[in-house]
Amino acid sequence: MRLKTSLLKEPRHILYFLNLIKHKELVSCVGWTTADELYSCSDDHQIMKWNLLTSETTRVVKLPDDIYPIDLHWFPRSIGGKKQSHAESFVLTSSDGKFHLISKLGRVEKSVEAHCGAVLAGRWNYEGTALVTVGEDGQVKIWSKSGMLRSTLAQQGTPVYSVAWGPDSEKVLYTSGKHLIIKPLQPNAKVLQWKAHDGLILKTDWNSVNDLILSAGEDCKYKVWDSYGRLLYSSQPHEYPITSIAWAADGELFAVGSFHTLRLCDKTGWSYALEKPNTGSIFNIAWSIDGTQLAGACGNGHVIFAHVVEQRWEWKNFEITLIKRRTMEVHNVVNDAVDLLEFRDRVIKASLNYGHLVVSTSLQCYVFSTKNWNTPLIFDLKEGTVSLILQAERHFLLVDGGGLYLYSYEGRLISSPKFPGMRTDILNAQTVSLSNDTLAVKDKADEKVIYIFEALSGKPLGDGKPLTHKTEIVEIALDQKGLTSERKIAFIDKNRDLYITSVKRFGKEQKIVKIGTMVQTLAWNDTSNILCGIQDTHFTVWYYPNAVYVDKDLLPKTLYEKDASEFSKNPQIVHFVGNQITIRRADGSLIHLNISPYPAILHEYVSSSKWEDAVRLCRFVKDQTMWACLAAMAVANKDMATAEIAYASIGEIDKVQYINSIKDLPSKESRMAHILLFSGNTQEAETLLLQTGLIYQAIQVNINLYNWDRALELAVKHKTHVDTVLAYRQKFLEDFGKKETNKRFLQYAEGLEVDWNKIKAKIEMEIAKERERAAASPAVRA
Repeated sequence: MRLKTSLLKEPRHILYFLNLIKHKELVSCVGWTTADELYSCSDDHQIMKWNLLTSETTRVVKLPDDIYPIDLHWFPRSIGGKKQSHAESFVLTSSDGKFHLISKLGRVEKSVEAHCGAVLAGRWNYEGTALVTVGEDGQVKIWSKSGMLRSTLAQQGTPVYSVAWGPDSEKVLYTSGKHLIIKPLQPNAKVLQWKAHDGLILKTDWNSVNDLILSAGEDCKYKVWDSYGRLLYSSQPHEYPITSIAWAADGELFAVGSFHTLRLCDKTGWSYALEKPNTGSIFNIAWSIDGTQLAGACGNGHVIFAHVVEQRWEWKNFEITLIKRRTMEVHNVVNDAVDLLEFRDRVIKASLNYGHLVVSTSLQCYVFSTKNWNTPLIFDLKEGTVSLILQAERHFLLVDGGGLYLYSYEGRLISSPKFPGMRTDILNAQTVSLSNDTLAVKDKADEKVIYIFEALSGKPLGDGKPLTHKTEIVEIALDQKGLTSERKIAFIDKNRDLYITSVKRFGKEQKIVKIGTMVQTLAWNDTSNILCGIQDTHFTVWYYPNAVYVDKDLLPKTLYEKDASEFSKNPQIVHFVGNQITIRRADGSLIHLNISPYPAILHEYVSSSKWEDAVRLCRFVKDQTMWACLAAMAVANKDMATAEIAYASIGEIDKVQYINSIKDLPSKESRMAHILLFSGNTQEAETLLLQTGLIYQAIQVNINLYNWDRALELAVKHKTHVDTVLAYRQKFLEDFGKKETNKRFLQYAEGLEVDWNKIKAKIEMEIAKERERAAASPAVRA
């Protein structure tokens, strides 16, 4: 991206500035009511209303001469899609120690004596149930929405210049000299404090979507922190102190204001654009609700407006750029063809993937096919502030303040999933994932929980219970290909461990398996179930993550690893399309990596059951990783002939012998059970044998695994082969020179003599019965 400003001509740049001088003194604060209407307050005691659609500026009210405004914050417009009754008012803090509740029409509803000295900042929480104010007296106070004092949260020895609520409205972040402090509202909860800057901290902001904190101060730096106080980014020193900083609502961008300086930054800290407007110091920055524009309160009486343009989206051979607020340019890099897409309203969000471009404007949604840019499908939106668009191969998801909406690419509403306590305003691409048949959403109220829905019906998947992990989850991602019954979800938890599990669950506890540690970022491939991630100092590709459910020993052999030191600190995977992975480094630069195309071809052969082609491919490539993937895929699909070839090729002779022994088993049920045992699914193997009446075989499985208690339990329950279990147990103990101590075994062994000839005869009879049964049931064998 690049930045070019112009006041006279139509721009082609990231931020387009419009300077309109209406105030006679410095402007101290600004705040948006809608995406096109802004209020500003100034030391000339006037509150102005700016309408960007009509370019009109009107005076709302002139405040008394003793009120000098400092900070302004509008009451939250809506919670969970429901409009708030108080949404037509704002809080204004002033230098006389008061805060004022003022209606949209300019009527002062209430003035409250709040602090000794100026009230430096005031913020409503996200629900609009509480107001926090901070002042020159160093106090942090919590008020009800009607202006009644609830509590004095903190008393500092120095003025508190800035304050912000935590995402759950249960904590407050405020400045104290060079320090930042996070204080929970609960009386005895732990307070987090750290030194953040070398000079006085002037501004701070905490985003509810990405849970990241911004700070800026007199040391001329701005910094990005996580909610534990760990530094993620620190800027180079600017020429002047940084006087304002603010997150866009979706947490993807933030803006930084200083003397004659406005900077647009990515959430990771690096700068998209730097502009030097003639504004004096920018004391306050406010983003519009839809995140497409911002306004700044300037020291020379200006109110500066800036529009975010020249955003880019890339997919395969297409590059799309937002060149104006209502115009996109499509560039096909293969044939150099260029198309212009014009929209009636300004573009708010867009997504390009799976052969479709989805664009949301303030009133409508446009769906373009990459094969035809001339005739988009258009439908109206219920609410114009779409905060997130996610795409899958067959449909896409729109997230706005009202809910989650799943649409087909023909514009038909498929479903609208809901769950208790849903807050759509804090969802992002890391906490929501979409595939052709499944939607997964991380719960913000309990971050150990993932809600999983059927895409087509919007109902909870399986038994309706959400997926629960032992620690907080940071990022989730669904795989994109294959059968619904085999759909997998990968997620990173707070400890940066990577787990994988199946989304299909009915009653039983789901097996969640760890496949990676110190994982920073992950992405599934768009055309095959290959997973990539950056863990510690390595870039890793899991060519067949499902191997962990088939043969854990094979998983390390199915990986591709590459040194990741070139990606620097905190890189992010942007795309994994085809064989190309796009990674964004911490400085904003993009790196493109290519991986081998053969694993994706192998996935395709296996999904089509072309086992001979798969073996031929592995023989051609002559790569141990490919053979390991094929071995795991063959076992997962119960093709033991291919599995035998693949295991032999990687030198796993013991497993080849076991596969050969499976082939000799008389019945299909026994073979299936031993394949399950091969994959480590003991319980499922036993269940299969019991359901098909192969009681002895189920007992023998437990004897072979030394599950003595379970083997005896089955024998007693089904009144068969108790002596067989006792005989094998006795032989086992004799081999190790030990005596029986298990009371249950002692009880059943009392007075029983082991006759191995009898036991062998019974075993042979059981095997003969199984052969007869298999021969008599050709339909079952087929």
